[in-house]
Amino acid sequence: MYYIEKHLEISAAHRLKLNYDSPCQCLHGHNWRVTVCCRAEELDENGMVIDFKRIRQAVHGVLDHQCLNDILPCNPTAENIARWIAGQLGPKCWRVAVQESEGNLAVWEAD
Repeated sequence: MYYIEKHLEISAAHRLKLNYDSPCQCLHGHNWRVTVCCRAEELDENGMVIDFKRIRQAVHGVLDHQCLNDILPCNPTAENIARWIAGQLGPKCWRVAVQESEGNLAVWEAD
């Protein structure tokens, strides 16, 4: 099995839809740190699990300097962002970690 990790940083804004009062319901931004983990039993014809550039385009190219509420089809929590990123990359992506601020990390991982 081959494994790769890609680390990215995106600057983006969001506002959360919550069933309780929170300042996070107001538009605010983060410098998100994202770690994408992919794996494959066999390398592709280029000798890769997945091209790092493809990961960057799917994450940074879509989310950076955006309002995530306008991009994502769900409430843009760190958990939902992680799951959305994994969905953009397909079955080779088995883990995504999204850190929205120091000490706050959400992880999506395939079963």
